[in-house]
Amino acid sequence: MTFQGVPRFESAIFEGGARFGSAIFEGGARFESANFKGSVWFGSATFKGSARFVSTSFEDSAWFELATFEDKAWFVSASFEGSAWFAAASFKGVAGFGLATFKSIAGFVSATFEGMAGFGGATFKGMAQFESTTFEDMARFVSATFEGMAGFGGATFKGSAQFESTTFESDARFTLASFETVLNLGPLVCAGLVALSGAVFGGPVILAFAARRLECRRTRWSSTAELRLRHTTVDFAHAVFEYPLTLAAELDPFVLSDGQQLSEDSVFGVSDAAVRITSLRGVDAAHLVLADVDLADCLFTGTVHLDQIRLEGGCSFAAVPSRTHGRAGRFVRFTRRRALAEEHYWRASRPSAAPGWNEAVPGAGHVGPAQLAPVYRALRKAFEDNKNEPGAADFYYGEMEMRRHDRTGTTHAERGLLHGYWLLSGYGLRASRALGWLAAAVLVTLLLLMGFGLPDHDPKQKVTGTVPSGGGRVTFEIDKDDPRNPTGARFTGDRFEKALNVTLNSVVFRSADQNLTTAGTYIEMTSRLTEPVLLALAILAVRNRVKR
Repeated sequence: MTFQGVPRFESAIFEGGARFGSAIFEGGARFESANFKGSVWFGSATFKGSARFVSTSFEDSAWFELATFEDKAWFVSASFEGSAWFAAASFKGVAGFGLATFKSIAGFVSATFEGMAGFGGATFKGMAQFESTTFEDMARFVSATFEGMAGFGGATFKGSAQFESTTFESDARFTLASFETVLNLGPLVCAGLVALSGAVFGGPVILAFAARRLECRRTRWSSTAELRLRHTTVDFAHAVFEYPLTLAAELDPFVLSDGQQLSEDSVFGVSDAAVRITSLRGVDAAHLVLADVDLADCLFTGTVHLDQIRLEGGCSFAAVPSRTHGRAGRFVRFTRRRALAEEHYWRASRPSAAPGWNEAVPGAGHVGPAQLAPVYRALRKAFEDNKNEPGAADFYYGEMEMRRHDRTGTTHAERGLLHGYWLLSGYGLRASRALGWLAAAVLVTLLLLMGFGLPDHDPKQKVTGTVPSGGGRVTFEIDKDDPRNPTGARFTGDRFEKALNVTLNSVVFRSADQNLTTAGTYIEMTSRLTEPVLLALAILAVRNRVKR
């Protein structure tokens, strides 16, 4: 069927549908405000001139599969109440679907848009299928609304992809899509998942999403990229980027090009706008910058060059349970510090685990101290290189904890030393623990000196001499009695004062200048050895908390 000229069907009503399959419209066709009450078939049709379906109503299925539009194709304000099928259609000129309404499936699978594709303000109430679609020029979905799932998997965007103020009420899937020259993607709102897994970005890009979830598994960025996110949980596992990439939480609502704020209240209400990352496994973090994100549930094992990651702003980690009760009523107290999600999972999975550790860490797998110690070490170095030495202290503590519990890479002797270091001063980071031990040592020394170290009274010197008969030189011998333990009250104020003087002097390696019993001499020697060490550990812990 061939139509010469421009057939005009403005405001026509097709009661029983219409079939224009394989028709050739030499001069194009005009169907403005037409009403197709039944199914209409334009499969494999060719429009050599402009095809105008402005404000046309399709009350049943509309079939445009394999259709060719050699000039402009206008479907502005068209209404598709049934399925709209444009699979493998070819649009060689401008394709205008602005303000169109698709109440059922909108099928553009494998379609080709050589000119601009305009879907601005369009409404997709059913599933939108753009899988394997090629957009060789601008793809404009500004202010469009997708109420059902939007599928752009495998699509190719050779020109600009404009999704500013677009709303996805379900998932938006761009899996394996290719963005060759896109500069900005968004700001947009998605109530479900934005899937960019396997997608490729060929040029510099800024992504601005307010989405529930963002999946970037094996996504490839071939140039610089910036991800500005709100309300989002991000899976970044095995993402690939060769240039700096910044992933940051946007604290305030996005601002559109016209100066208005992006409306997100209908989707998120007043919920927390925090951005959470669940995995960085397999990522080369040498060029990665994270700002103001929540890393409490993030998996780090397997991340490459983690020591070069940059953490800006208020990045937060999981915390150990501050205090809890273990099994059989045993009281357990953990010092407050930042910890990795994988450590939570490992501790929670142990048979003797105390309550309070998070065992719900999806994807943690079989990790243990041997795998976690290098992660803590790398994060500690990253903080230190960023001149955030106080922030590095918790990761140093975590590294030492993992080494202490590692039964494969740490020898028995080393674990014993680490256990003692932990017990005495919390690896040189817990001043209160070292001071507690010092106070206990001082108290024990006081009690021992009062009980056994101080004599009953200071021995007096004795002078004895022998006068030779017949005169001559007199020889004197000076001596004193050995100190003896008291037989009466030992714990008196006077003895406490003397014992305190000996103990405090021994801490700083000074002589107490006090007569002691034999036992007291050994007690003082032990005190001189242990108490200065404990004092040094306390000073070291304070310094590390301030400087590290």
